Amino acid sequence: MHTDSTFSPLVALVGNPNCGKTALFNRLTGARQKVANFAGVTVERKIGRYIGQTGRVWQILDLPGTYSINASTPDEQITQAVITGKHPSETIPDALVCVVDATNLRRGLRIALELKLLNLPMVLAINMVDVAQSRQIKIDLDALSKALDMPVVETIAVRTQGEAKLVAALEQLPIKSSKNPAIDLSDTPVLELQSQVNAILDACVTNVVPASPWSEKIDRIILHPIWGTALFLGLMFLVFQAVFSWAQVPMDIIKSTVEGFGELVQETMPEGVLRDLITQGIIGGSGAVLVFLPQIVILFFFILALEDSGYLPRAAFLLDRLMGSVGLSGRAFIPLLSSFACAIPGIMSTRTIQNPRDRLTTIMIAPLMTCSARLPVYALIIAAFIQEKTVLGFLSLQGVVLFILYLAGILSAMAVAWFLKPKNKNTHALLLELPDYRWPNLRNLGLGLWERIRIFVTRVGTIILALMILLWFLSSFPGAPENATHPAIYYSIAGLLGRALEVVFAPIGFNWQICIALVPGMAAREVAVAALGTVYSLSQHGDNLADTLQPLIAQSWSLPTALSLLAWFVFAPQCIATLSVVKRETNSWRYPLIMLGYLFGLAYLASFITYHVALYFLG
Repeated sequence: MHTDSTFSPLVALVGNPNCGKTALFNRLTGARQKVANFAGVTVERKIGRYIGQTGRVWQILDLPGTYSINASTPDEQITQAVITGKHPSETIPDALVCVVDATNLRRGLRIALELKLLNLPMVLAINMVDVAQSRQIKIDLDALSKALDMPVVETIAVRTQGEAKLVAALEQLPIKSSKNPAIDLSDTPVLELQSQVNAILDACVTNVVPASPWSEKIDRIILHPIWGTALFLGLMFLVFQAVFSWAQVPMDIIKSTVEGFGELVQETMPEGVLRDLITQGIIGGSGAVLVFLPQIVILFFFILALEDSGYLPRAAFLLDRLMGSVGLSGRAFIPLLSSFACAIPGIMSTRTIQNPRDRLTTIMIAPLMTCSARLPVYALIIAAFIQEKTVLGFLSLQGVVLFILYLAGILSAMAVAWFLKPKNKNTHALLLELPDYRWPNLRNLGLGLWERIRIFVTRVGTIILALMILLWFLSSFPGAPENATHPAIYYSIAGLLGRALEVVFAPIGFNWQICIALVPGMAAREVAVAALGTVYSLSQHGDNLADTLQPLIAQSWSLPTALSLLAWFVFAPQCIATLSVVKRETNSWRYPLIMLGYLFGLAYLASFITYHVALYFLG
């Protein structure tokens, strides 16, 4: 036992996936945690602090879930490298806490025996004991502690004070001042370990029930090829309705608050460049990020709730055959689902995909999902050029066009995934553990949402804010000369670039005004609506801008041009923040550049075909 109260031990939580390890980490650390990536890779690193009753500060490291120390996935490789001292930027933990599921000790005890070979101070935390008790699983803790020669405690991570016995056991651990050197566990005797596990279970555990009967009954519906698929589609419909409907009120509040603050600054500050920078660049740029925060929160609420309930692994299993036909894993559906709100959290959530090639393919097609930033552009053009009438007696023509645009993105993503699929390699089977169903824990949901909000705002908000300031400068300087006959943006750097781009985009029907709008639209697709308003010398903002712009572009553009622009936005790589996140997640500029090139090529090709086919039939 280390007696120095100023010493801050590093304790690593290790355990199988779905054993409640992260819930226990949240119970110990609360909001005193930081989330980043391990150096050189994109595997998430969570570290937090716990202050004991003696005042000692414990550092708690939540390592990725693993089934064995002998690594086979990127997550397991990180865990193996850290606990064996082979990670180049991480120190060996002072102690280990092996978290096991009380309802599945056969699987958990094997990794506990592997960890014991490291000769580090260690505690075995048997989690979910409340569930085990409800199934009449009896565990002799004293006998188990003697068999393993380590402290064994019960924990219930989802309950207040459910970590108390673990904390008390940590205080009694004999923390060593010198840690073990890096060791090699590649020759771990697997069969011998499994024999030990079986002997320990026979001696220490009785009335083992392998699975909840309720889970089996529910799975008969959830995993049914017809009823399960129908239920999945219903849930996805609910999620999309929530993302696009429930978020509207908080989005309007954020939008009006930002606009009100901008108007206040506009009225109180003297006219000049500084005022324009603050109102148009900084405040406007921040608002462009924050307005989508409600959608991100709602989407991740559903994802975290479905994950905590045990449903998401089953949905991945249900969709594996369909997605496997185009070379994707069933695990890819969660990131692709996230991308309908924004490609950025979708790309970030590909970290759950173990196979590196599957993960990279999912990253590359995520921007083809129709994100919410496209909706303002779609709504503007559809309202201006597509007549509001019903087809087949009950369908809205404008709604059908919008559905076609969504469907085009999905089908294109599947086609690209099929193209990237190895043609000389059979699709590997998806092996997933299906955890028991349980009610989501509100505390874990809250902490998970807070982490996603912080990641989104810090990683994305700063990038977009900087880009908005830069693009404001490009669109504002140099100013219009005296007796100018065009809007001021015509003479700006962005205007010069727009007129130069017209040479490239004329074959797909874009004029110089549209080309100018594409320049600030690089920061975020929805910015193109406001940029078009600037080009056409409009001073209104918000809904008034869209209402005024609709008849104006209807008179200025041809229908083939409008359809070409819609096709462009299905594919267009007009989101620098997404490309920046791809660079961060792949640790290379190669893949964002490839993404930029292939998306630009698809956008140009689709617009070219759309424009000239429309010209042929519409004249």
